Amino acid sequence: MASAADYFRATRAAVAGPAVATRGRDAGAALGADPAAAVAEIAARVLALVDTQDGSELVTTIVGGMRLGDYLPTRTFELVVHTADLATALGVPPDVPATSAAQALHIITDLAVADGLAGPLLLAATGRPGLPVGFSVL
Repeated sequence: MASAADYFRATRAAVAGPAVATRGRDAGAALGADPAAAVAEIAARVLALVDTQDGSELVTTIVGGMRLGDYLPTRTFELVVHTADLATALGVPPDVPATSAAQALHIITDLAVADGLAGPLLLAATGRPGLPVGFSVL
């Protein structure tokens, strides 16, 4: 995959089925009895590893190989979107850090432009009538 947008286009079919919920539940269960500690341990390990890389390394994803520097924005995107989902469910504002928001919005823009969906997205983002029912760039 050459870019984060390419990754999401390639994963559309894989994430459309019921298996995505199963993978989510399995991932949650794998964190064990103390999910916060497990996440902290994973984060410490991954951050230390990423700090030693330059981004050109190849990683294996569910849709094939990809450079680390192109793959990491897909993880940021997922964290931003799902954290915003959680915030909304909890009734708190989905306050997204500026750098993460810019990176996620860049991916959304790339997807919308490539799929011919820029018009409706631009209209909604500038206060015009809402997006069509079921609209998604994913």
